[in-house]
Amino acid sequence: MNNLIIIGHPDKNSFCYDGIFKTIVSKINSSKNQSLKIIDLYRDSYMRPRTKLIKSYQDLVSWADRMYIISPVWWFRLTPRLEVFFDEVFTPGFAYKFQNITKTYAYPVPFLSKKKIRTYITHGAPALPVLTLYVNSVKLRLVMGVYTFVFGWRISLFTKTKQFWSVPFVSEKKRYKYLKTVEKDIEKDLKEG
Repeated sequence: MNNLIIIGHPDKNSFCYDGIFKTIVSKINSSKNQSLKIIDLYRDSYMRPRTKLIKSYQDLVSWADRMYIISPVWWFRLTPRLEVFFDEVFTPGFAYKFQNITKTYAYPVPFLSKKKIRTYITHGAPALPVLTLYVNSVKLRLVMGVYTFVFGWRISLFTKTKQFWSVPFVSEKKRYKYLKTVEKDIEKDLKEG
C-alpha cells in the first residue's frame, strides 16, 4: 500500500509534527508491504514559479493509495501552505471536473475517489465553542468544501477527520491519549490494507 503524509506545520517541535506526524511515520515504517512518502509543506520552497513543485505533489497524490493530512487550525482554517496545497494541487482537471446540469448549475465530479483519507486537525481552542458557537466550521468547510469535491461524498470523510482540542493547554496525559487515538487509527488502516 502506498502511503502519503502531508504535514502542514512549520514547527518541528509542535504536537502536529513531533507527535502526530512521527507516530504515523513510525507505525507505517514498522509495517510490512507499506511504502511511505512525505510532503512536508514547510520544508519545501514555495517560491514562485512552483510549477515543478505542484506537478511533483500531484504525482505523489496520484501514487498514493492512502493519504494522511496533518495541520493545526489557525484563524479558523488550516495552515496557509496547506490551503495553498488545496488550491494549487487539487485543481480542476486533476482532482475533479464540473459536470453541467443546466447552463447555470454544475456539480463536481471527483477524480480521486479511490483514495483513502485520514486527517488530524489540532486546535488551541476547546471543543465546546468550536462545535457549538462556530458550528464546527473548520471541519465542515474542509470536508464539504474541499474533500467532497476531490474525493467524493462519503461519511468516512467526516469520521476520519479527527480534531484534537486545546492542544497547547492540555496535560501530557491528554496528549498521550490523543497519540493513542492516532496509533489505533493507523493500526486499523494497516490491517484493512
